[in-house]
Amino acid sequence: MDIFEKITQYNAESEQLLWTGSFKEYIDILKKDPTPAMTAHSRVYAMIEAMGTEEINGRKRYKFFEQEIFGLDRAVEKLVEEYFHSAARRLDVRKRILLLMGPVSGGKSTIVTMLKKGLERFSRTEKGAVYAIKGCPMHEEPLHLIPHELRGDVEKELGVRIEGNLCPSCQMRLRTEYGGRIEDVLVERVQISEDNRVGIGTFSPSDPKSQDIADLTGSIDFSTITEFGSESDPRAYRFDGELNKANRGLMEFQEMLKCDEKFLWNLLSLTQEGNFKAGRFALISADELIIAHTNETEYKSFISNKKNEALQSRMIVMPIPYNLKVSEEEKIYSKLIQQSDMKHIHIAPHSLRSAAIFSILTRLKDSKKQGMDLVKKMRMYDGEEVEGFKEADLKEMQNEYTDEGMSGIDPRYVINRISSALIKQDLQCINALDVLRALKDGLDQHPSITKEEREKYLNYISVARKEYDNLAKKEIQKAFVYSFEESARTLFENYLDNIEAFCNWAKIKDLLTGEEMDPDERLMRSIEEQIGISENAKKAFREEILIRISSYSRKGKRFDYASHDRLREAIEKKLFTDLKDIVKITTSTKTPDELQLKRINEVTKRLMDDHGYCPVCANELLRYVGSLLNR
Repeated sequence: MDIFEKITQYNAESEQLLWTGSFKEYIDILKKDPTPAMTAHSRVYAMIEAMGTEEINGRKRYKFFEQEIFGLDRAVEKLVEEYFHSAARRLDVRKRILLLMGPVSGGKSTIVTMLKKGLERFSRTEKGAVYAIKGCPMHEEPLHLIPHELRGDVEKELGVRIEGNLCPSCQMRLRTEYGGRIEDVLVERVQISEDNRVGIGTFSPSDPKSQDIADLTGSIDFSTITEFGSESDPRAYRFDGELNKANRGLMEFQEMLKCDEKFLWNLLSLTQEGNFKAGRFALISADELIIAHTNETEYKSFISNKKNEALQSRMIVMPIPYNLKVSEEEKIYSKLIQQSDMKHIHIAPHSLRSAAIFSILTRLKDSKKQGMDLVKKMRMYDGEEVEGFKEADLKEMQNEYTDEGMSGIDPRYVINRISSALIKQDLQCINALDVLRALKDGLDQHPSITKEEREKYLNYISVARKEYDNLAKKEIQKAFVYSFEESARTLFENYLDNIEAFCNWAKIKDLLTGEEMDPDERLMRSIEEQIGISENAKKAFREEILIRISSYSRKGKRFDYASHDRLREAIEKKLFTDLKDIVKITTSTKTPDELQLKRINEVTKRLMDDHGYCPVCANELLRYVGSLLNR
């Protein structure tokens, strides 16, 4: 399909969504399915649930957020379950403002934007259909036409709850246009749209001297006063404030706590009673989810002011910390780069990971657990197994600090520094060293970093560099072995056969000759020495491996090469040691002979085909690892 065919198809689909009928016909729709009459809070929760969920490590992950929000599963689960789900069930939290509070660039605005865009899409589906009184400036629920005295019977018949009153405009139109005949009132299906100001309102604070409360609640149309004769005539009022237009959907307050107090007073009755005051009218009903976001400094300043206690009691504060997983942080940077015009520049493998390691280290707090340093903690948070620590230790660390992730380097700073590396002239590719160098140079320009923080952050850059060095060496050494994984597994199986025979005082049978032999002590020790297992400790280590194998067997799981971190490390180091001289000579020689050149070309091709390198960064990696091995 070309672009005009897609536009035609989109317009046709939009026309199919149009529906206009009488209030009587709307009631018939509700008799078949009462969901169109759900509240704004229920609509948001239904929208999130409609995308589905999945269970990961005992935690619920909502697919609605997974394309944009990374590493905030705990915060998102709490947000959905404790606020959206509870509010959808009409619990009292729906009468609270949802305040997302967290550090800059932590994802607060992204969450709100996703909710707004999601509501727009959801209202175009049958499950998310929204019906409103035709011509109502607030697109209000048609059931408000039912007189209060009759609502109990109607609620039982339809299986719905009716809350709220007709807006002043619809009250007048019911009298003047329809002669009080509610069954004839026209109802239409509407699509929630931020651009068209239907079901979504946004308020951003500006200069208190120039900003008017009319931005929220609408204003008198002075050009019509002479025609209608009174400021209390609905026809002389513009119901076009953000609170009016957000009815049936979502109202966003950007940097809410920076707003002048008079703009927040309207929220007191809106949150608790579901109505607000505008002009010379009675209270106007509104069904909308109020969501605000602010940073921690503004929030602390707000709660320290006693005058704000009434509003504070009407808030549900949801902390939105920084992501604390390296692999998820990589996704953030990758997403931001993909949105730019710099996609043509190749980014070498592990470059974004190195930046992510630095970022996460700045956000973590030292654990009180013995033997746990920041690097081990970082690995455990990222889902890696760390020898000597269990799942219970991870949960304990996650609950150690309530404010972990509320400070540190923000993703915007990192992506700015990556951008500075990407924008250099005549650049085909950037690698991890380019990124780390850019991060280091940027610390001098960062306005809010103290001298002490700078020293600490420089140390984290050094740690990230060491992590990259290890990754680079492994990458090259694996590339030198055509089937590294196969070689590692063969050595692994051989080691297991030998330790099993050793612990059981048994012999090993040679597969070729059938001859029975003693366990190969030399082989076992050559592996164990790689991770510092002493002669005295070898028996305990071997028995511990067999116990682990037995435990896996009882649980119906297979004990393999990746099941024991220390043993895997020992196997890899053994293979790398055997390879080291070949790698060292091949990568560092300035005048390679024919055999070395052939090997270099094979390794370069393998790096490009299997690991995502380009010719530039593959050659740079070879030279860099050569220099590391020669130190």
